[in-house]
Amino acid sequence: MITFFSGGTGTPKLLRGVQRVMDRHEISVVVNTAEDIWISGNHISPDLDTVMYLFSGVLNTDTWWGIRNDTFTTHEDTKKMGIDEFVAIGEHDRAVHIARGEMLRKGMRLTNVTKILCDRFGVRENVLPMTDTEVNTLVKTDLGLIHFQEYWVKAKGALEIYEVVRKFTAPPAASEEVLAAIEASDVVVIGPSNPITSILPILECNGIKPAIKNKSVIAISPFIGDAAVSGPAAALMKARGFEPSSKGTLSCYNEFVDIFVQDIRDPINVPNSFRYDTIMIDEEKSTALAREILRLSKEC
Repeated sequence: MITFFSGGTGTPKLLRGVQRVMDRHEISVVVNTAEDIWISGNHISPDLDTVMYLFSGVLNTDTWWGIRNDTFTTHEDTKKMGIDEFVAIGEHDRAVHIARGEMLRKGMRLTNVTKILCDRFGVRENVLPMTDTEVNTLVKTDLGLIHFQEYWVKAKGALEIYEVVRKFTAPPAASEEVLAAIEASDVVVIGPSNPITSILPILECNGIKPAIKNKSVIAISPFIGDAAVSGPAAALMKARGFEPSSKGTLSCYNEFVDIFVQDIRDPINVPNSFRYDTIMIDEEKSTALAREILRLSKEC
């Protein structure tokens, strides 16, 4: 059993290959939920949905969000009505957001809601939200403190970030299901996702760090030099006081990482790291990296 920490698009690209080289019932994924947001009365959990759609075979892998061949008539009509729906939401994707929102309003835990949705999509892997507590990542910009989705989607990442803030009504805690998955795992893999908005929210959940303290942990860098493979990781790393590089990524996780992986092209030297091709441009590249990570996990 391996548990993966996932968010954004980097780790799902790895999971695309993992599902080809592992028994899918041996895969657990703890997913960042600090980018969740309510839009048009419905609950969007982008990182959870990306993993769920990937495992069910319906993910749009051209964009790495949403459902393949979805249509956007409702979204366009909503905008015509003057609603600021700044995230492009397809019809099939919206149905998931509606269902999730309804179940959450009835008092269900996000963990249980995710299990129901994954069952309906035929997902065999164990997909878990990092917590059942509502938590949001906000960024301080010239527009004030705004939700990460407003910064990245609405403002297209064009604003300068001065600070990264996690907002919650109660300190987020890992669910019993998350802790049980980690306990049952031989290895924990921190995927090549944005350290600040995708991985640190998971690590900040009460119970996570003690749970992985005695586990073998493999971490994969999302950086080549001072640039992230995708997304705004560099700007966010700077805002949180970390060097935007593989070295900075390791410093985010250093207290518990046993094996660190960086790209073969990365000019930054991280002592004792393993180097592989981490640019997963297609399924074959994803599978090749997944095989290497699986091999490393057996050597831990």
